[in-house]
Amino acid sequence: MNTIKPAPQWQVIAAFAAIYLIWGSTYTAILFGLKSLPPFLLSGMRFSTAGAILIFWCLAKGQRPVFKTTLQHAFAGVLMLFGGTGAVVWVEQHITSGMAAIIVASLPFWFVLLDYRQWAHNFSQKIILLGVAIGFAGIITLFGADSVHLSEKSLFAMFVLLLGCISWAVGSLYIKYLPAVHSTTLNAGIQMLAAGLFSILVGAMTGETTGFSASAVGMESWLGLTYLVSFGSLIGYVSYVWLLGQRPTVQVGTYAYVNPVVALFLGWLIAGEPFSTRQILALVVILFGVLLINLPKYRSVRLKIS
Repeated sequence: MNTIKPAPQWQVIAAFAAIYLIWGSTYTAILFGLKSLPPFLLSGMRFSTAGAILIFWCLAKGQRPVFKTTLQHAFAGVLMLFGGTGAVVWVEQHITSGMAAIIVASLPFWFVLLDYRQWAHNFSQKIILLGVAIGFAGIITLFGADSVHLSEKSLFAMFVLLLGCISWAVGSLYIKYLPAVHSTTLNAGIQMLAAGLFSILVGAMTGETTGFSASAVGMESWLGLTYLVSFGSLIGYVSYVWLLGQRPTVQVGTYAYVNPVVALFLGWLIAGEPFSTRQILALVVILFGVLLINLPKYRSVRLKIS
């Protein structure tokens, strides 16, 4: 298990700001990237570029990857970034960025259900079980939102994104319990490069590379991709991986409260996306469930601090 090393408070605050605000804005950036880039190539170019930059940086500083650890983090990267973030990119072809962000807000429930090392604690706490039940009631409410007007593709996309959330949670828990061998930067680079190459492979298998021409990609997509590489990956994702080794998962996972609000607001402000009253209700219910499942851990953290 990774050893938590103390870090300056300003670094912790900056990292939380990155995963709170920047990750919330990436949902809108994905919309711009998709205007003339297919989803798997968009993800592949994003993660391959960011991953290569981080790996070359670490190699230049004299860091050397360990083969077994490299494979472990490559596997985790495919789970988290291809399975999780890649799912967000794919589904935003069929649902709004705000709705995608609301579904991703369900992540804490999957952490509770899948973290088997914490099952004895989680399933002995009635308030946590109540929070999970309320959270899933929110998800059901979201799936029922204007369902008559949703196409089969949209409903399928929502289901795919739930599977993507599970994939992200599995990958996050997997790397959390790995021994610390590489630096955070090198680990993130390996994860992103592996996910990027896998995304490009899937893009080739699904025909996205056939007839693809960089000259046909519009400026909006290039700007969206640039933002996703620089802010979403190099700043946001590295901050997330670093925070997993600095703070309890329950604290790191609080980005789930903020991201959907930021995504809904920017989707409406910049992309002109509509949102319904039922979507807002679903978001409130889901976040209330997240609050309940985290209450025991919040109290525990406060006791340790005091």
